[in-house]
Amino acid sequence: MDRFTLSSRLSRIEEEIPKLKNTISAMKITNTGVYGKNYEELSLDAALRAERIACSLRNLIYATNLINKSKLMDAVSKEHGIEISHSNDRVVITLPGLLPKRTKRTNTTFLTDPLHASLESYVKEHTLPHFTDCVVCFNHIFDENLSTRRIRDYDNLECKQILDTVAGFVMTDDGGLFCDAYHTTKLSDRDCTMLTIMDKSSFTSWLNDTENRSKTMSDF
Repeated sequence: MDRFTLSSRLSRIEEEIPKLKNTISAMKITNTGVYGKNYEELSLDAALRAERIACSLRNLIYATNLINKSKLMDAVSKEHGIEISHSNDRVVITLPGLLPKRTKRTNTTFLTDPLHASLESYVKEHTLPHFTDCVVCFNHIFDENLSTRRIRDYDNLECKQILDTVAGFVMTDDGGLFCDAYHTTKLSDRDCTMLTIMDKSSFTSWLNDTENRSKTMSDF
């Protein structure tokens, strides 16, 4: 990449940073109790802008060919706190909290790229089960110390791209003939999403094992 192109791309990224800073400053002075809707819009704007900045920087790194993509994604997945485990024929994946659906594909890569890299790395050392007739459980966990206005409708969250990424590693297909989806929301001490994939025969047992049912709102 020539110096002029590199400088131009860096300048565009640099221009986004003051906008992000201004939005965060506005969040700091917004009374969430009185202006909850305003705070919601500001926080979403900040999150999406931060994702755009991160994706732009990643693409710049790829374009300059200085760092291998798999190496970068491995580091990014650790920053995201992505964790993968499996036992008793269940696969559990911990992810950051999911944001509302977006139309621009570049935004979905913020999480799906490091997730894909994490799964690729995991299967090199572990043999994951392969599910043909399964249930996929999305456990949306929200920090109970923050406003419950942040809790969104399930059909408004960006779950499809996540499921598409995971399906390639552990499922025959994520269509309705092969997969049922279950969503639940839980209040806890942090924001995250826990994705559990299991055979349909194991679903009742998993549901009974779910903790803090009194704090959970479910939709099946």
